[in-house]
Amino acid sequence: MAPSFDHLRDEDLDEDDFDMDEVDISDLREKYEVQLEQGYDHFVVIDGLPVVDQNQKPKLVKFLLKKLNTVGKTREELIFMPMDEDGKSMSFAFVEYSSAAEAAAAVRQLDLVPLDKKHTLRVNKLTDVDRYGKEGRIAEEYTPPKIEEFQEKEHLRSFMADPSGRGRDQFVMFRGESVGVFWNNEKDVPENIVDRQHWTETFVQWSPLGTYLTSVHAQGVQLWGGASWTRQRRFAHPFVNLVAFSPNEKYLVTWSNRPISIPDEGHPALSLDDDGKNYVIWDIETSKPLRSFAQLDAPAGPVVDGAAAKAPAKYPWPAFKWSADDKYVARLTQGQSISVYELPKMNLLDKTTVKLEGVMDFEWAPASPQREGVKTYEQLLCFWTPEIGSNPARVGLMSIPSKEIVRSLNLFSVTDAKLHWQSEGAYLCVKVDRHSKSKKSQATTLEIFRVKEKGVPVEVVDTIKDTVINFAWEPKGDRFVIINTTEPVGATAVPPKTSVAFFCPEKAKGNAVGNFKHLRTLEKKNSNAIYWSPKGRFVVIATVHNQQSSDLDFFDLDFEGDKPESDKDLTANLQLMNTADHYGVTDVEWDPSGRFVATWASSWKHSMENGYHLYDFKGEQLREEPIEKFKQWQWRPRPPTLLTKEEQKTIRRNLREYSRVFEQEDAERINSADVAVVEERRRLLEEWLAWRAAMEEELAEEREILGLPSDPVAELLNAKTAQLAPDGEEKIIEEIMEEVLEETEEIVQ
Repeated sequence: MAPSFDHLRDEDLDEDDFDMDEVDISDLREKYEVQLEQGYDHFVVIDGLPVVDQNQKPKLVKFLLKKLNTVGKTREELIFMPMDEDGKSMSFAFVEYSSAAEAAAAVRQLDLVPLDKKHTLRVNKLTDVDRYGKEGRIAEEYTPPKIEEFQEKEHLRSFMADPSGRGRDQFVMFRGESVGVFWNNEKDVPENIVDRQHWTETFVQWSPLGTYLTSVHAQGVQLWGGASWTRQRRFAHPFVNLVAFSPNEKYLVTWSNRPISIPDEGHPALSLDDDGKNYVIWDIETSKPLRSFAQLDAPAGPVVDGAAAKAPAKYPWPAFKWSADDKYVARLTQGQSISVYELPKMNLLDKTTVKLEGVMDFEWAPASPQREGVKTYEQLLCFWTPEIGSNPARVGLMSIPSKEIVRSLNLFSVTDAKLHWQSEGAYLCVKVDRHSKSKKSQATTLEIFRVKEKGVPVEVVDTIKDTVINFAWEPKGDRFVIINTTEPVGATAVPPKTSVAFFCPEKAKGNAVGNFKHLRTLEKKNSNAIYWSPKGRFVVIATVHNQQSSDLDFFDLDFEGDKPESDKDLTANLQLMNTADHYGVTDVEWDPSGRFVATWASSWKHSMENGYHLYDFKGEQLREEPIEKFKQWQWRPRPPTLLTKEEQKTIRRNLREYSRVFEQEDAERINSADVAVVEERRRLLEEWLAWRAAMEEELAEEREILGLPSDPVAELLNAKTAQLAPDGEEKIIEEIMEEVLEETEEIVQ
């Protein structure tokens, strides 16, 4: 689950709030120091060219010109290729572009590009070559580089090998000014791995596969990892507000609401080309910037029917969205176009944007598609455009890199639409809010694209007269949950009453998936959030950010008990397993294994009863810990399994055998814990007895010094004996006591 950044405001990120000396970037500054030589910033130097004679030179220049003009404008007379005394070229050339920006684009996009099978271009700015030469960084005579001795580095995924052998997951907690990483010990106190003060200045964030922990500072972003939690990468983007990773952790996007300002003495990683920009896309492996972008102004938007042209967010996030395989990243210019860039060169795909009049939003498929009958490589993205004039609203499914529209759907009377992909890209649900002709009433339809079926058929699931405020697909499954309300949506003193509806497919023959049907609706709820287990089957329906209600309902959609007769033909058996209450809960997150659920009340949202609760998947509370100034909890993600589908099926078939082993280990661990408790109690008892014996000995010595009897109990018995009769016989004294139990009076006339 992605972290919430509602707490971050512009005024919270003033320069005075940060210690500018906390992150040492002097080595980066020295390595990437920029000192622009005026007058030569239009020139680049091309190395790696084939050696040709004077007759072959024009042919090579024309061939090279085709490559050079892909990023800017230059001409044959602006390419100077030196020749040696033998009339042979010297494998390099000087090229003049029409602007410094085009020269910078050539360095960024043409460096390491193959010219032919035997030659690869190396492109550098002439100013860089001149500067490095003047500063003595380039020697007159070539000396072979010194090969440093190999030093083994820590494995960045060592967290996958739990030393306890129990397959525990890790999580990070940010409370007060301290950030700590812990092993989950279920009911027991979490085992601390590392805990550091002022590790971050705003928030922490895991990378999508759990390799890195991100800290954010005024000077930029740092990535941490390995068993000793050393710094792995640094990205010097001043006053960064937000970060986002590509799905496979190859690239990183950083954003600051303050435009980048390059000082006169240069910047450790950025150049003058990045001045005034807000976004930077970085290569994580090299820690180098690939390209920067300015903040887009909020568009005025087209004239549309209905209320579809809503004002966009001031700073929409994420501004850049990634394809499932990290090969493409795209950016929306709302109302106009979608720009798709190829990685790692960040070239605009086909050198043109995808023009889509009125386009409101788009989403990549979260997994590489496997459409029936399609054998060529593709990634899919979906988009929607509102009604413009007499043209209907439209939802489109586009194949990249061909930009072919493989399926489109026209819609009418559209107020708004939301795009929801299933985790494996098998289904796309478009939640369409429609208005009546009078625009006084509203209804919602669910249009489901069956992406992997031939022709991508679209199924209309249901027409819901209420406003749908939340929708969530089951991960790796084909069921979904919606939350809807009949009351107005927005900020209200009393949260609206809601209904929770479950949907699943009908049973079908073979491997086919049947039509989607309504399973069950729960009325008169306050729920507003849906949290599916990452493994599917289990779901938590919660009420968050609500001071009047904080319900948590734990459901099982594959309950193994009796199935109602009305659900016999459906692929689900719904059962409420447990309910819980966490006052002031602001966030809910499942661990990667789907065994545990963490809920917490963040001080970023309110200051009442901050802390966390931990539940198992059935809703049984395992731990509750109030923590002052508790801010953030995040489970550490795990990379995808390396097991094949057949190996996973084998494990499922033999799950009972594995379960016996795990149950025995759990029993032994519990027994060992019980033995430890007994031994601890025995130790405490022995300490108590030893202390008591020492005290008694000390007391006896004091009595002897003071002349007191050594045994006061015996002294008391002797005193009592002295009170007996002189003949030694005991006196028996009888006392008669009267007690009135009841008394009545009766008047006799």
